[in-house]
Amino acid sequence: MSTFAASDTPPALPNRAPWGTATALRAWQQGALEEYFRTGPRDFLAVATPGAGKTTFALRLAVELLHRKAIARITVVCPTEHLKRQWADSAARVGIKIDPEFKNSQGRTAKDFEGVAVTYAQVAAHPALHRNRTETLKTLVILDEVHHAGDGRSWGDAIREAFEPAARRLSLSGTPFRTDINPIPFVLYEEGPDGVRRSRADYTYGYGPALADGVVRPVIFLAYAGDMRWRTRAGDEITASLSDPLTQDQTSQAWRAALDPKGDWIKQVIAAADRRLTEVRRGVPDAGGLIIASDHEAARAYAKMIREITNTKATVVLSDDPTASKKIKQFSASEDRWMVAVRMVSEGVDIPRLCVGVYATSTSTPLFFAQAIGRFVRNRKRGETASVFLPSVPTLMGHAAEMETERDHVLDRPVREDGLDDDLIAEANRQRDNPDVGEELPFETVEASATFDRVVFDGGEFGMTAAPGSPEEEDFLGIPGLLEPDQVAKLLKQRQAEQLAAQRKTKGAGEGATAEDHTAAEDLHALRKELNNLVGAWHHRTGQPHGVIHAELRRVCGGPPSAQASSEDVRNRIAKIREWAARPTPRVRD
Repeated sequence: MSTFAASDTPPALPNRAPWGTATALRAWQQGALEEYFRTGPRDFLAVATPGAGKTTFALRLAVELLHRKAIARITVVCPTEHLKRQWADSAARVGIKIDPEFKNSQGRTAKDFEGVAVTYAQVAAHPALHRNRTETLKTLVILDEVHHAGDGRSWGDAIREAFEPAARRLSLSGTPFRTDINPIPFVLYEEGPDGVRRSRADYTYGYGPALADGVVRPVIFLAYAGDMRWRTRAGDEITASLSDPLTQDQTSQAWRAALDPKGDWIKQVIAAADRRLTEVRRGVPDAGGLIIASDHEAARAYAKMIREITNTKATVVLSDDPTASKKIKQFSASEDRWMVAVRMVSEGVDIPRLCVGVYATSTSTPLFFAQAIGRFVRNRKRGETASVFLPSVPTLMGHAAEMETERDHVLDRPVREDGLDDDLIAEANRQRDNPDVGEELPFETVEASATFDRVVFDGGEFGMTAAPGSPEEEDFLGIPGLLEPDQVAKLLKQRQAEQLAAQRKTKGAGEGATAEDHTAAEDLHALRKELNNLVGAWHHRTGQPHGVIHAELRRVCGGPPSAQASSEDVRNRIAKIREWAARPTPRVRD
């Protein structure tokens, strides 16, 4: 029998409590607590998908450890100043006084407080000070989003030096994987059969199980392609479609042109996202939208577009704005439609009413993508869905298709994730003077227009290419904002079937239509549909999430993520899943 309160509560709370303050525990939080006290570890890594309630778990654990006198002090380490205050507010609601204004220059905090909240940068600036504070009393160190402790060897070394003497260390992450190979302090790495070391979590609660439990929202990804024309620094004018197979340099430049406020692509996508928000607000009246921008200039330009489209003002949050935390808090409590932010709202910040997002940044790492999407999945009641608009580029489409795939931090590999390299994008965006090639012209967007490309949901793809404002686009923008995941999948399949039937009817009535035209336009869509149906059947047979099945098929058969797979790749995966179905025992790994 559990010694903790609310051990019999269901996995999803009937009503969402304020951030980190739920009085009743979800099933995964209860399970993680029981695992912690069963083993009594000094170090414990809990990996739970964004929105699942890591803060509630950590604060309940802290209360229990204080009650048992296993600790006498708490230090919370987090990525941003805003999160320091968020942690302190949540801790206060459960009776723990945390000082979020502690400065290194103070040396100590008032006796009224049971702990402090600091940033990773703050610890790195004076690790000896924090080590001294940790040594003087039995301390629980909570390392929030612990992957930040691997941001450069100096940060990792500082965290290790400061908190090596801690009585207990609790590491939390929604995304423990990183694209570099810097080890994360106090995280256990185990060598696999392939000789590669991978991080090992003590308790894991992934997006797939959380979605099945109703703890997080399902995410509908609406991808937009389009024609881009830009002028390079060398003066060459290039035209390309965003969804065409391109080199990395071309893809990064086309992507940059799409996000350029001077072009029409981003205006058309923001307008579509606002129409989607209007539809969602029919069922979720306070639903809000967030545009994640690459830089301050773009953020201000996007806010101006929102004003022109909606006739209302958007909240703009910039990383160097001293009032950023106040703006986020005010937006969270309001019913305003849109917020525009640069990066800082991509991790940890809790705005539960965010239901619609625009991924308007060129940052492409799986870590950033997962954290950004995590802003939209925090559930309040069953049936709420999240809708995220994004450029139809291979890297992002791959991330969207593999939302349910659980990852570990992998060492011993000098390789990046598939797709765009952020360094290449930064290089493409950087204006340089090169005396060897004479005077160069800056990158200049000449033209950028959007087309609706497809919807990605639960590892499957739906929809046909359509013009902005067309009935075909509206079929997907008008999906109700209150639906269960299986209802979303059913409706998407229905809309796609109707569009395919209409397209075949149009082609059949046209002059000169041939079987070759039909194949070129529909073969890959038909194959993907067949694969998605087989994956759905395998899901019902095994209980495995769709995204996990897609990832396993990719691992076994090779090739890129399903969003980028060729006809041959898809045929191979169809053959493989049919082979699995012929066996008496499921072969997909957990």
